[in-house]
Amino acid sequence: MELVQYFLIKDENKLPVRRADIVKNVLKEYKNVFQEIMKRTSHTFEKVYGFKVVEIDAKNHIYILINQLKPAEGAPERISNPNTGLLLVILSVVFMKGGVVREASVWNTLKMMQVDPRENHRVFGDVKKLVTDDFVRQRYLEYTKIPHTEPLEHEFRWGQRAEVEVSKLDMLEFLGQLHGKDPQHWSQQYKEATNQASPGSSQPGSSQPGSSQPGSSQPGSSQR
Repeated sequence: MELVQYFLIKDENKLPVRRADIVKNVLKEYKNVFQEIMKRTSHTFEKVYGFKVVEIDAKNHIYILINQLKPAEGAPERISNPNTGLLLVILSVVFMKGGVVREASVWNTLKMMQVDPRENHRVFGDVKKLVTDDFVRQRYLEYTKIPHTEPLEHEFRWGQRAEVEVSKLDMLEFLGQLHGKDPQHWSQQYKEATNQASPGSSQPGSSQPGSSQPGSSQPGSSQR
């Protein structure tokens, strides 16, 4: 199926897929049967590939693929490449700081790992571009301007993809192992993590593919 191939190509770079692009590049004159084709595509991904098609932005109809295979025990997700490891470090910093953190704090953390955003890294290449451009376009991070700052400052939040792909409870348990602490030591973060893990909790991207239910989305004008 052409739409399955389209999703897979986009997923190679972890890029979200917009309904408008699906109609323009794949369905074309068959746009009136979008709902039915999306259902068939979702079924194919679940049964054949072990992926789930998730709509992370119901207002703008933006979809991603989620790997439904369970991650290895004790790790927030399989670290398949160095970029994923770097991303998880940044997500953990944002999570432990209450959900939002200034850019300078992230850069200081990376410098402690011998990763300087001002220099070209032998593994990550252009670190600043990777973090503020690639991870943002992939919807793992939000990178927004802080109003009324001079010089201009930015802050990071978890992006829509991170909210549905990354288990905060797994991440907290992983950090607990690293620091020799029980996850409940961080009471506020533990409460947030268990709320995410509970079946009845409301999470971004919980709507089904093709649904028309209204959803909240962050303003795109402040993102790069």
